[in-house]
Amino acid sequence: MDPSAFDLSVKRRTFLTQSAYGLGGVALASLMDPKAFGAAADAPAVTTPHFPIRAKRVIHLCMAGGPSHLETFDWKPELAKLDGQPFPESFTKGQQLAQLQGAELKARGPISPFSKHGQSGIEINDMFPYLATVADEMCVVRSMQTEQINHDTAHAFMNSGSIIKGRPSMGSWLLYGLGADTDNLPGFVVLTSQGKSGQQPISARQWSSGFLPSKYQGIMFNAKGDAVHYLGSPDGVCQSTQRQVIDEVRRLNEHLAGQRVDPEINTRIAQYEMAFRMQTSVPELTDMASEPQHILDLYGVKQPGDGSFASNCLLARRLAERGTRMIQLYHRAWDHHGGIKENMPEAARDVDQASAALIKDLKQRGLLDDTLILWGGEFGRTPMGQGTGRDHHILAFSVFMAGGGVKPGTVWGSTDELGYRATDNIVHVHDLHATMLALMGIDHHRMTVKFQGLDMRLTGVGGHIIKGLMA
Repeated sequence: MDPSAFDLSVKRRTFLTQSAYGLGGVALASLMDPKAFGAAADAPAVTTPHFPIRAKRVIHLCMAGGPSHLETFDWKPELAKLDGQPFPESFTKGQQLAQLQGAELKARGPISPFSKHGQSGIEINDMFPYLATVADEMCVVRSMQTEQINHDTAHAFMNSGSIIKGRPSMGSWLLYGLGADTDNLPGFVVLTSQGKSGQQPISARQWSSGFLPSKYQGIMFNAKGDAVHYLGSPDGVCQSTQRQVIDEVRRLNEHLAGQRVDPEINTRIAQYEMAFRMQTSVPELTDMASEPQHILDLYGVKQPGDGSFASNCLLARRLAERGTRMIQLYHRAWDHHGGIKENMPEAARDVDQASAALIKDLKQRGLLDDTLILWGGEFGRTPMGQGTGRDHHILAFSVFMAGGGVKPGTVWGSTDELGYRATDNIVHVHDLHATMLALMGIDHHRMTVKFQGLDMRLTGVGGHIIKGLMA
C-alpha cells in the first residue's frame, strides 16, 4: 500500500465521527427550518433572483369579456364628434375584424364622459368614481395589443402567452419559479363572479399548469357557500384517524415513487397533505367575523361569501396576507355586443368600489408595495358600433396596474385619435408578461422548461421588459 495514499484517505473512525456531527447538524437545521429540507422537487426554479424583487404576489382582476377601453381609460374626443357617422375606411381597410367583417362601419362615441383625477390628472370614465379616487396609485397602459380576437383563445393568450392547449398559465409559471409562500393554502387560487349580462364562459384551462407538474395549477375556490368541498371529516372519523390514513397513503405513494420517475406521484403526496391542512386553514380564511364593519363597507360587501366580486376582493386580500402567490378574480360581465349603454354601467358598478377598496386596503396594511395588481380584460372593443354595442378588438385596449413596483400616477402609451390602433409605446401581451416577471425578480429569458425538445417560457420567443412602467 502506498503510505501517502493511506494518509490522505478517509479512515473509518474519521468518517463515523464527521458524519455523526454532520447528521446531527442536518437534524437540528431541519427542526429549525423544515421548509429548507423539503424534497428537491419542491424547490423553486429561481433560487437566486435575477432582478431586485419588487412584487411578491399578483392579484389579477380579470374583466372577462373585454371591457371597452373607450369607456374606461382612453378618452377620445374626436370619436365623440364622429358618433353615428361613417367610420373612415383608411383605419380599417384590410384589417381583421370579428363579427363586423364586411359590415357597414359607423363610429360610436363614448357612452359617458371622462374626467381628470388626482395630482396625475389621469382621465377616467365617470362610470368609475371609486377608481378615480386611487388614480395616483394607478399605472394605466393605453397601448395594449394582443393576437387573438375570440374570447377563449384571447384569455388563453393573456394567461399563458399561447393559444396552444397544454401551456402553463402565468400563475403556474410564478408558482414554479418562486414556489409558494404558504404551507397551509394553495399558492395559486382562482375566484369567479358574474354580472347580469355579458357573461362569457371561462374554461379551467385558463389556470392550467400545462406541461408543468399539476401541483402548480390554480385551485378554483367556490365563491358561494363552502370555498372548498368536503372540508370536514366524515361522521365518525376523527382527525387522528384521518392522519393515519393519509400517512399510509403517503407511504404507498412513496413506495411507488421509488419504482418510477413520475412527478405526478410527488404532486399526489403533496396534495393529500395540503388537503389535510386546508381543513383548518380554509375555514379560518373564509371566516369574515374578524373583519370590522368599516372594511366591509369599504369594499361594498353586503354579505361575505355571497358570490359577488366585492366579497371575492376581500377574500383576495386575506389570501394575499396569508402568502398565496397568485390570485385571479374573473368577473364575467363585459361582452357588450349590444346594450352597452345599459349593461356597461351595471358591470362598472359591480367592480368599481371593490377594485378601489382592494388598493386602499392593501396600502393601509403595508401590502401594496409588494403586491402587483393587474386590472383588465383579454382584448378591447371597436370604436365602430355593432348594433347597440361594440365588437371585439385586438389592436388597442387598456389595462392598469398598481403597487408591486410599478410607477404610480402614470399613463403609458397612446392610441390614434379614434382609439382604433395603439400607436406609441405599444405593449404586447408578451411584453406585459416579461415586465410582470421582472417585477417579481425573474428574467423571462432565464426561466425555461424543456418540453418536446424546446426551452419553453411564458413569453415564447418574444417579450420585452417595459422599464418605463417601473418605479
